[in-house]
Amino acid sequence: MSSTFGKIFSVTTWGESHGPAVGAVLDGCPAGIPLTEDDVQVMLDRRRPGQNKTTTARDEKDKVKILSGVFEGKTTGTPISFVVFNEDQHSGDYSEIAKWYRPGHADLCYDLKYGFRDYRGGGRSSARETIGRVCAGAVAMKFLKQVAGTEFIAWVDSVGKVDCPKIDAGTLTHEAVEASIVRCPDEAASAKMEAEILDAKKNGDSVGGTVRLVAHNVPVALGEPVFDRLDALLAQAMLSIPACKGFEIGSGFAAARMRGSEHNDEIYFEDGKFRTRTNNAGGSVGGISNGADIECRLAFKPTATISQSQKTASKNGENGELAAKGRHDPCVAVRAPVIVESMAALVLADLFLQQKRNCL
Repeated sequence: MSSTFGKIFSVTTWGESHGPAVGAVLDGCPAGIPLTEDDVQVMLDRRRPGQNKTTTARDEKDKVKILSGVFEGKTTGTPISFVVFNEDQHSGDYSEIAKWYRPGHADLCYDLKYGFRDYRGGGRSSARETIGRVCAGAVAMKFLKQVAGTEFIAWVDSVGKVDCPKIDAGTLTHEAVEASIVRCPDEAASAKMEAEILDAKKNGDSVGGTVRLVAHNVPVALGEPVFDRLDALLAQAMLSIPACKGFEIGSGFAAARMRGSEHNDEIYFEDGKFRTRTNNAGGSVGGISNGADIECRLAFKPTATISQSQKTASKNGENGELAAKGRHDPCVAVRAPVIVESMAALVLADLFLQQKRNCL
């Protein structure tokens, strides 16, 4: 099972949902980047469960401990190891799924692939695995901010059939996003999304949503022209997030309805830089960053775990029904923005170092 992402700036995540702990080892980070546990904790606090009535009731503080790779407040250039201990597991809630496969979950596929699985909370398929990604992403953001002034912001763009109006990402702040219980910076849309989530929760159901990401001050020339294209690596990173089922960059699927004369971003030169008047490309042309903002949109499916009874089958081939127990988010999109930002930062940090290696 591969659990490593990245070539130079690479992260390996480890741990299971109901094991003793989860964490990550980050390798390839240059020395001298200012880093404290507080830098990582502020990110984990945005991801942690039990935040409010729209998230899972699992009560984890998710306090991070940095075990290596940092000395006197700066990275040393050696592997950075993070650990977060699990404290509020209810493994007994999952005793039934040792036998029955939950619809929409990876239970069946894990057994088909490995012939054995950790059924407690889904094991490695649990979204608690993303704790390690956020830890490493916090370092990637610090690095990119220092070397290029790059900044990331993501927010919930829709929940179910409730859409957020167009947001000016140039002026949007994390404070505005975090002020919303569902991380939607539009007050009216936020209230409707909250009602949609709580209605699904009340009915023992779940609901999907979309998340938008914008990265500002992206270095030019990141990405390779063929397989390791910037947009391809971003797609891989985002689609590796649990429950993410769709990815688009720039105009995305809307481009299929456009003419070339509409979609092509006009180029001009100003203040010593090449710029584009529009950003239908989403910051990546030919698989290489052009200096424009990276703009992405991700689709997250409804949470697979619901308390309604569903038809399924057992390991022994018996057909029956299962009403899943356990605590879960009625809408996973609400806690996803910080994970999305982290994965984008990991992609750009790795490509930045690759570019420095390849071009003197």
